[in-house]
Amino acid sequence: MGRATNPELHLGVCGEHGGDPSSVEFFHRTGLDYVSCSPFRVPIARLAAAQAAIKDAQ
Repeated sequence: MGRATNPELHLGVCGEHGGDPSSVEFFHRTGLDYVSCSPFRVPIARLAAAQAAIKDAQ
């Protein structure tokens, strides 16, 4: 209901799920705007997000 009330609302997730590749793909499919994770996991999360976007575009 959040976006139904406020379309400008940004939704995301933080923590270990933010750096897990399968979770990042799930978040992309569900329409979350961002993920946040530890600096160690940022490269993995970025790669997973790019792969999810490419997979979605095909």
